[in-house]
Amino acid sequence: MTQFDLPLDQLHSYRSASVEPEDFDAFWAETLGEARAHELDARFEPVPTGLSAVEVFDVTFAGFDGQPVKGWFVLPAGTTEPLPVVVEFIGYGGGRGLPHTHLLWASAGFAHFVMDTRGQGSGWATGDTPDPVGSAPAFPGFMTRGVEDPYTYYYRRVFTDAVRAVEAARSHPLVDASRTAVTGVSQGGGITIAVAGLVSDLVAVAPDVPFLCDFPRATTITDRTPYREIGNYLKTHRGRAARVRETLAYFDGVHFAARATAPALFSTALEDLTCPPSTVFAAFNAYAEDEKAIEVYEFNDHEGGEAFQRAAQLRWLPGKLRG
Repeated sequence: MTQFDLPLDQLHSYRSASVEPEDFDAFWAETLGEARAHELDARFEPVPTGLSAVEVFDVTFAGFDGQPVKGWFVLPAGTTEPLPVVVEFIGYGGGRGLPHTHLLWASAGFAHFVMDTRGQGSGWATGDTPDPVGSAPAFPGFMTRGVEDPYTYYYRRVFTDAVRAVEAARSHPLVDASRTAVTGVSQGGGITIAVAGLVSDLVAVAPDVPFLCDFPRATTITDRTPYREIGNYLKTHRGRAARVRETLAYFDGVHFAARATAPALFSTALEDLTCPPSTVFAAFNAYAEDEKAIEVYEFNDHEGGEAFQRAAQLRWLPGKLRG
């Protein structure tokens, strides 16, 4: 695949046509308030892994509607004083997987919290968190579950879980809650941007080839899943496009980015058909904090920078976390 989206100079000035709902802030304040009415009840159970350089804990905490959400918590072995924490969110279809696949940030000297994604974890990495909430008819996948009403939409539950995951990570006695960063790839990057807009006191945000941004353009410029799930739904449910667009606006990374206050390091790939670069730049250009940068991989598809982006994050993030 060659470059198919806007030229790079136009990407730097591109703005999304997504219309922010008038009650966007009220909707999310209500949603998070309802979740916080339940005790967080974060439990950290040590698990044997055969690893000597880290300690791993199996985590359960109360997410949306108090429903249990799983995670991994990884510490450098022998930690006795509170550490900065990196909270990570997972890509589409994957779950938290096995703990030995999450060693990067503990190896760099930080606490690391990995949130499982409800209902996912059968596409490429195993998950352990069900989504007990029912859905109206939906196209296979997660993008259209409850999509005709923001109160029933799947990502209302996921974004709420993610905010509660930050709160769970911060509740551990070996975490310095004042030094919290969030990161993720693809869907995880989209969740990262949502958390950046919903949690005001983060110190760093690192969304990598983020998904869930600029829905008006994303759903029309690419026919690759997961965005295509929305088009396939509307192909069957004719005449419901306006209602679906209204729902998606409450979950668009562009609007969360406009509320973000932490320094950010984004990435995008110019041949990415899954998360087209214009949709990533839409969130980046809307990002409210002036201290922001974006790594651009000219000849890559959705794999983006992979290990090269991890290296960029390792150069950038420690300075933010250690102050």
